[in-house]
Amino acid sequence: MATGIKDKVAILGMGCSQFGERWDADSSTLMREAFDEALADAGIERSQIEAGWYGSALDNVNVGNSPIPASTALRLDGIPFTRVENMCATGTEALRGAAYAVASGAVDIAVAIGAEKLKDTGYGGLPIPFKGTFNDMWLPMGSSPAGFAQLAAGYRAKHGVAKEDLKRAMAHVSWKSHQNGVRSPKAHLRKAVPMETIINAPMISDPLGLFDCCGVSDGAACAIVTTPEIARALGKKDLVTIKAIQLAISSGIESQMNTWDGSHVRNTRNAATRAYKEAGITAPRTQLDVLEVHDCFSITELVTMEDLFISEEGNAASDILDGFYDADGDVPCQIDGGLKCFGHPIGATGLRMTYEVYNQLLGRAGERQLTSPSLGLTHNLGGVPYQGIACISILGLN
Repeated sequence: MATGIKDKVAILGMGCSQFGERWDADSSTLMREAFDEALADAGIERSQIEAGWYGSALDNVNVGNSPIPASTALRLDGIPFTRVENMCATGTEALRGAAYAVASGAVDIAVAIGAEKLKDTGYGGLPIPFKGTFNDMWLPMGSSPAGFAQLAAGYRAKHGVAKEDLKRAMAHVSWKSHQNGVRSPKAHLRKAVPMETIINAPMISDPLGLFDCCGVSDGAACAIVTTPEIARALGKKDLVTIKAIQLAISSGIESQMNTWDGSHVRNTRNAATRAYKEAGITAPRTQLDVLEVHDCFSITELVTMEDLFISEEGNAASDILDGFYDADGDVPCQIDGGLKCFGHPIGATGLRMTYEVYNQLLGRAGERQLTSPSLGLTHNLGGVPYQGIACISILGLN
């Protein structure tokens, strides 16, 4: 019977590029920035890496659809390298591939790297790389802000939340992230934004204003993974191990049946249920110490707090306004500023989240370091609430 990968994989080293409008660098340069840091952190030679997974979702203009740009950029010659794409969960999908390879015993050391250079596409938001039936059949809302605005409407309708009350909670989500992002040297946006500015910002898709939406950016992040036994043999004392990685993908029920009320994201709940079981977590509200969730929009973070079973249904807005998820709260969320401050280079985002949790667990997060965290969670949400993907990873200090 399958037992999962809990504690079978340790993160040997991680790296992250500077995120932002990186006109000075191509995708290869960004990948090398992240990989060089990860390799130095791991304390190994590149010749010891036996396999690689490369996540890239929309960067076809710059790097194409094969893993060759990654293996070339990293000078990993002759080893198996695989390109993966899974919407906004692409970065964590790369980590999942590398972790599963190590856990299975197929390789001793593997690398996962994700990169995206979206500022070069000439498109203001996330570019659509091709026409096709998927966009016509399953994405009729026309834009991501419109799709997630529907989530806000569904949430309000189910829980009877006044529009202004929800708006205040959403504004606090964005305010919190910008406050945290000031202390993140690698973030794209590092400026605190007053609450009044957030609330009075231009409307994008009601009730989502300008500061309720994350931007796009260029960036890369990397993880090198191995077994705990090998990590210790290489001299690592404090180990960050993977407690769970779980992925859930929609079967179409949300958009094709009348059983979904539009107030939550089923994929996140499915992935969280399995991840907690794999990791042995029974009380996430009290057991988790730090969260990095997919705050593509402020309403998404709010709803995710309930989908992760941390806030009770209908209570996420109250928890947020009470500061439960603030930097000095019970369970800090987006302590590095999240997507709101880093932007969303899709292939890199999941690994960038992992990088933050990894550094927090090891006590290496500088100005934003939390007090003795031992268990952290990352969450990605791809597509739209009524047709998409959720991926959750849980990391712990051993």
